[in-house]
Amino acid sequence: MPRPPDPHAEQHLSLELQGLVQGVGLRPHVVRLALLHGLRGTVANSSSGVQLELKGSRPALEAFRHSLLTKPPARARIDQEICRWQPVQAHPSNEATPTAGVRILEPQTGGSGTAPVSPDLAICACCLEELRDPANRRHGYPFISCTDCGPRYSVGERLPFEREHTSFRHFPLCEQCRSEFNDPADRRFHAQTISCPACGPELRWDGQPISSAAGIRAAAAALTEGSIVALQGVGGFQLLVDPANGEALQRLRQRKGRPHKPLALLASSAWMESHCCSHAGERELWHGPAAPILLLRSQQDRRSEMSEEVAGSSPWLGVMRASSGLQQLLLEAYGGVVVATSANRSGEPLCANATADAATLQELADHVLSHTLPVVNRIDDSVQRWAAGGALTLRLGRGLAPVALPHPSSNAGGMGLGAQIKGAVALQTASHRLLSPDLGDLSSVAGAAHHQRTCRDWLQRHGLGMSHLACDQHPGYSASAWATELAARHQLPLSAVQHHHAHLLAVMAEHRIEGPALGVAWDGAGQGDDGSLWGGEALAITPNGYRRIAYLRPWPLPGSERAQREPRRAALGLLLEAYGPSWRDRLAPLPGLSWRTAFSDNELEVLEQSVWRGLNAPRSSSIGRLFDALAALLGQAQVCSFEAQAALALEALALEALERPSDMACPLELPLQRRDASSPWQWNWQPLLEQLLEALTQAMPAPQLALAFHQALAQAIAELGRAEGCKELLLAGGCFQNVLLLELSVAALARQGCRALWPQQLPCNDAALPIGQLLAAESVSIKRVAPRAESHVPGRRR
Repeated sequence: MPRPPDPHAEQHLSLELQGLVQGVGLRPHVVRLALLHGLRGTVANSSSGVQLELKGSRPALEAFRHSLLTKPPARARIDQEICRWQPVQAHPSNEATPTAGVRILEPQTGGSGTAPVSPDLAICACCLEELRDPANRRHGYPFISCTDCGPRYSVGERLPFEREHTSFRHFPLCEQCRSEFNDPADRRFHAQTISCPACGPELRWDGQPISSAAGIRAAAAALTEGSIVALQGVGGFQLLVDPANGEALQRLRQRKGRPHKPLALLASSAWMESHCCSHAGERELWHGPAAPILLLRSQQDRRSEMSEEVAGSSPWLGVMRASSGLQQLLLEAYGGVVVATSANRSGEPLCANATADAATLQELADHVLSHTLPVVNRIDDSVQRWAAGGALTLRLGRGLAPVALPHPSSNAGGMGLGAQIKGAVALQTASHRLLSPDLGDLSSVAGAAHHQRTCRDWLQRHGLGMSHLACDQHPGYSASAWATELAARHQLPLSAVQHHHAHLLAVMAEHRIEGPALGVAWDGAGQGDDGSLWGGEALAITPNGYRRIAYLRPWPLPGSERAQREPRRAALGLLLEAYGPSWRDRLAPLPGLSWRTAFSDNELEVLEQSVWRGLNAPRSSSIGRLFDALAALLGQAQVCSFEAQAALALEALALEALERPSDMACPLELPLQRRDASSPWQWNWQPLLEQLLEALTQAMPAPQLALAFHQALAQAIAELGRAEGCKELLLAGGCFQNVLLLELSVAALARQGCRALWPQQLPCNDAALPIGQLLAAESVSIKRVAPRAESHVPGRRR
């Protein structure tokens, strides 16, 4: 009879881990955990993740594995494990039993690099404490970091993530840092981006070497004098200005070409808590490792402490905590708050190299505080706000990007090239769909070049060649034109994907939804299948494509592309469509309507004729443009200088009504109608417009009307859910960056038993489109599909 296996006999566990496992302290954690369980073996980074080879008793190995998978390091995320068990031959009696302990080996290289790169991690509490401790050898050291914090993506050159594969390779560790690096008991054990004053990067003030303390003093003094200081941050340069100095802020806006868009603030936690309204969820985001710019409601009684040039009349402030030691030191030296906005001309990429970008920095700033650590991958600050119980990402950047969505594939090398205003790229590896940071506007030559360079860099970093391409079906986008060129040059399959289809597929990818789904995609505009501008869509997603089941009633946009920047034109088109040549008669009871003075008589005549003749007045079904039209009619915005300016003003106006409830009833409706059961539904805006004008005639307060508009939109979504019998509805597109609209819609759907799903890890704007494009290309048999003819659709979406 065979002897039963000895449960304490030694076993060999081979464990391969994939996911966010490099640059997050996983190997040091494995060494300490294995020692706790009395195991021995090795651990190493590989091109696909982390490889463990461990020996010990089966119970000890099982306990180790359970602990590792259920309680990994805080910054790690294990998406997949490949586990193999083998027996271990008994040691001869004359040989000593090997002692417990795990060694960290040199990385295993070879093959394509599927391991995702960790986002940059903001300075942690322990490093902050050391930074302020005069007895610590890193006291006042700008580049302080450890296993739990420091630059990651911004300094990564190739995989696996090791010091010699980052721009820190230029700074060999000194003896003391090397001792910390090799000590399992030290919190900097195998931390790849550590350094100290003896061996790390150095500061430069206007190009000249300077000590850390002197550099900080010089920058603080310049800010006090009203200068604009360019500071080299984690992923590129920021422009710093005293928030109370209106004249300096005006110079900053003039140099950047940013006349009205609110500016972000770099602030201490104490300043944020005394100047902003925040709840527990928002404070958790504030103190988290991403350290994004958070949109927070400001304390109105403290707004007088800063210039109106910071955020104008917006009720929100964009505030972030320091993400690096350098930012923290300057913040403390200057007094707790400073304007910190991206160092770039409006519409161009972020400056990231003090030498290569010297001419631009000289135009933008009066002084430059830079350093000698190269930024390999430029990346702007993330922007988030709190919505519907969690974080809502408005800009995917430092601390959040790259995003890695688990998705094994045998067809690695697929790329989604995104759209135009919020450029981005997605790459399919053997294990993940990866999404880049928001790369900005691709309309400029510099923006398009940055996008193309990022695509090439990502392919090189992961050791992949392009296998197939996907892009937006709009041929006027620079990303679509480049995709067409690449596909022809390299004989690659190309899929041109409808804009709103990609929006909804991105939500499905994030939430790992397979099979049919139904979703609402509301945004500024995207090219529709009929050549018009879509933007108020409901689509039924199928494995082979989609079906348009509902849309906003279209109307003309006089001036085409200009109408996307001038809400007054969207309102004019709406009135012309609704009332024809008699639109002036309909407005006769409203002589005080501020919109009436937005045009000269000559301008109105020209625009009217263009609509009647169908010249340069494309029809649009865009909810984003409906926001614009309502904002113009309510006197909130006639001409805009930045994207979503009118929608933000309308959201802020609606919040006034929530804060000061009124007894005045103000119902607006956006009814869902259709001709017959075989036709798509249509949200008809004309009753809403008529109700709005009647309410204005009755002197209904504008805040009440703005709130009623948001409520009407949410009810329109809920009505679609009821009509289609939905138990689950996807929400996507830039309109859902509006927290009030999102929360009202989610609540309205929940009341009728329908669960809403929206982007939370991904942005809900165009920066997520590359992920949806990848999914579209994978869900059908890949074929060469060129972007359709341009027709009359403008080249820019908004």
